Amino acid sequence: MLQTMRNAWKTEDIRRKILFTLFVILIYRLGNAVPVPYVNIDALGSYFDTMQNTIFGMLNVMSGGAFSNATIFALSIQPYINASIIIQLLGIAFPKLGNLSKEGGEEGKKKIAAITRYTTVGIGLLQGFAYYMMIKGYGFLTTDGQSLWAAIVIILTFTSGSALIMWLGEQITEFGIGNGISIILFASIVSRFPTDVYNMISSAAKGTTPIWVTALMLLGALAMIVLIVLINDSERRIPVQYAKRVVGRKMYGGQSTHLPMKVNMSGVLPIIFAQTIATIPATIAGFTGHSDSAWASTTSIGYAIAYFLLIIFFAYFYSTIQFDPIEVSNNLKKNGGYIPGFRPGKPTSDFIRRVLNKITLFGAIYLSIIAVVPILIAHFSQEAALSGVSLGGTSIIIVVGVALETVRALEAQMLMRNYKGFLS
Repeated sequence: MLQTMRNAWKTEDIRRKILFTLFVILIYRLGNAVPVPYVNIDALGSYFDTMQNTIFGMLNVMSGGAFSNATIFALSIQPYINASIIIQLLGIAFPKLGNLSKEGGEEGKKKIAAITRYTTVGIGLLQGFAYYMMIKGYGFLTTDGQSLWAAIVIILTFTSGSALIMWLGEQITEFGIGNGISIILFASIVSRFPTDVYNMISSAAKGTTPIWVTALMLLGALAMIVLIVLINDSERRIPVQYAKRVVGRKMYGGQSTHLPMKVNMSGVLPIIFAQTIATIPATIAGFTGHSDSAWASTTSIGYAIAYFLLIIFFAYFYSTIQFDPIEVSNNLKKNGGYIPGFRPGKPTSDFIRRVLNKITLFGAIYLSIIAVVPILIAHFSQEAALSGVSLGGTSIIIVVGVALETVRALEAQMLMRNYKGFLS
């Protein structure tokens, strides 16, 4: 990975993209430090310190600490993720909407993007209003913040902040490196790591947490990173044989190759989307003043079960979107290729579909276990030091997954420039 970054930095075009991405991240982090007016930040921060194991703790981690400080980017990318989920699910329910991105070409994709943006603004208004009502209900507004004008300013600031984050993510995707929304989420989570590591070490040094517990947590995190990297690079290779063709005096084809199918085809998207859906009951409970209820906890058994099932659902959902067995089978047939032991056409597509279902199930269970086991540890453990483990498991998956995807994006851009031996 470090070698790839060094090689990428040597290329002027890629270096500009990296610097642009870093500049956008800097703007995002600066926005995370600008609080909205009329809010008692000190009182709000003290309240959130006691809510680490609830939905508020999860939202705070995913926003890079902006949520607990009521900054202009407090809603983070959650409205955009919610909008994306809604539009993609509606695309299944309404085929005309789904065909816009598949068959509508570039114009169809632009229409889907526009619909997603408008939906993001609507969800941002709804979540901004809910956050304002929570702040007001708990008495975290200043004396000047009790008027209708103050309410309008706060809600519109939250909404415009979420819209600006969406725009920044789109700029990274178009002019930077990697997926913009994933990069912003990556920056939010990584920004919390230094504080979390410092608190962990300080707790061990003071004797509050046993040293063996701290060491076990660090070893578990390292083991999780290794496992994520191994599974991300794993793939099922289906052998493909191409028939020989004689054209004039030359013979074409006859070579053997393979069809690669990655075990974790959808990357971190199932985790991100499943987490968003699973936290809806907790979010409603927290914003309506029931943050101390079981529904608002991110370490409850109910939350773990819902999270587990949703990860599996979204893993299958995205694998079917990204990999169409019928289309792959038709392409093989057109190019004179076939899978040994299977006739071209429907038998080939059925075989590819069976293989796809098997590896998707394995990848989905892998993601679910990695995400849910830390939640169960935090639920059953009596150690105070393990209170944040439920957040750490999901965070590590997202951070490592986004880092690997970004490195692959860099490698792809370097390969497009045909630098021989550049990646070696």
